[in-house]
Amino acid sequence: MKLDSHQHFWSYDPSQYPWIDQPKQAIARDFLPDDLLAAQRPLGFTGSIAVQARQSVAESEWLLRLSDSHSLIKGVVGWVDLRSPHVRTDLQRLAQHPRFCGVRHVVQDEPDDRFMLGAEFLRGIAALQEFDLAYDLLVFPHQLPASIELASRFPAQRFVLDHIAKPRIASGALEPWATQIRELAAFPNVFCKVSGMVTETRWGGWKPEDFKPYIQVVHDAFGADRLMFGSDWPVCLLSGSYPQVHDIAAAYSAQLDPIARSKFFGLNAAAFYKLKP
Repeated sequence: MKLDSHQHFWSYDPSQYPWIDQPKQAIARDFLPDDLLAAQRPLGFTGSIAVQARQSVAESEWLLRLSDSHSLIKGVVGWVDLRSPHVRTDLQRLAQHPRFCGVRHVVQDEPDDRFMLGAEFLRGIAALQEFDLAYDLLVFPHQLPASIELASRFPAQRFVLDHIAKPRIASGALEPWATQIRELAAFPNVFCKVSGMVTETRWGGWKPEDFKPYIQVVHDAFGADRLMFGSDWPVCLLSGSYPQVHDIAAAYSAQLDPIARSKFFGLNAAAFYKLKP
């Protein structure tokens, strides 16, 4: 088993994906399972987790339909309105699908740093526990304090930090991000995706060494049992190819023993998302 814990699909429509703005025109086209398969097959991947790219229940349903016809999609992290009074109804319907394994909200775009601690959002997180679903934390560094508090309030909820919280790799800054990463990792219910790094530095102008201090922080904080590889394909294409992103992670994993390497490249993701055969 070799899994990519974080990638996206879309049938491109500018009205549906306004975040794909002018600087991101390189990814303003369709990206579908056959495209991913062509990128993954030479690297030995056996599957991936498809993660929402727009905040729509309709997209969650579309991703699940894709998974019905493409075996490489092992799980789907979709979106529901966690603040809705009808959140349980949406979750109950989606959770009937065996590959619906988690939920994500694009918290990084919310102007309120404490958005996740609002009463309605907390009610939605509590509903995830009822359906045994994971939650992906998509945040910027300034939102880590709220992430830490959220994890402390729900010790039985599975959380995974996307893109190592998008530190300021372009400037080389480590603090206060590194300290807050260690605080978040102190909660055993929180995992971390080593993903999304190449787009947090100079697009196309990075060196593999740029990422080492950040990977070292999350390695020391989360350990071999709670880290997982994610490509963030096709968003990563803005700054690097799939093989380049894979090679950054492979260079890190070379220091690990074979069991830890297998965990990083698939077993941890499968266990965290409770993937079903």
